Amino acid sequence: MLQTLQEKLPQVFPKIECQLASKSVAIPREAYNLTRKQYNSTHILNELLKQTRLLDTDRVLGVTDVDIFASHLNFVFGEAQCPGRAALISTHRLRPEFYGASSDSKLFEMRVLKEAVHELGHTLTLGHCKNPECVMFFSNSIVDTDVKQVSPCNDCLQKLRKAVESWQ
Repeated sequence: MLQTLQEKLPQVFPKIECQLASKSVAIPREAYNLTRKQYNSTHILNELLKQTRLLDTDRVLGVTDVDIFASHLNFVFGEAQCPGRAALISTHRLRPEFYGASSDSKLFEMRVLKEAVHELGHTLTLGHCKNPECVMFFSNSIVDTDVKQVSPCNDCLQKLRKAVESWQ
């Protein structure tokens, strides 16, 4: 799955280089919520951000398989700084097996890619989009994720181009 992200992310975000980090980041103990039996994504994202400062990179995408949540939400597929340098996704609820379906590696990989693009889009200043087919649409359920395309819609793409132009 990480190899797939490394290959496919540059297709969605041209002119970027994607490298797999040689080390992993430990999930902080305080991220675990015993009552919910889930991990607070913000705690993990903050730890990831600390580690990003040690890396010579512009953006970091953390990938975990634990079930994550954010304040006031039952679960999230990911979280990111908007804008910022760090993003996080969880594969836990992206697996078809989580919903009682048979394993489907293609569907799983597509879901992971969409969520990675979505969270990295946030780091690049993109907010949530009202177009349910845009990758930047907020996924309230796995059905929302499955409806999305892998790339931003034209409106979000224009916003992204303007943001990138302003940095240069």
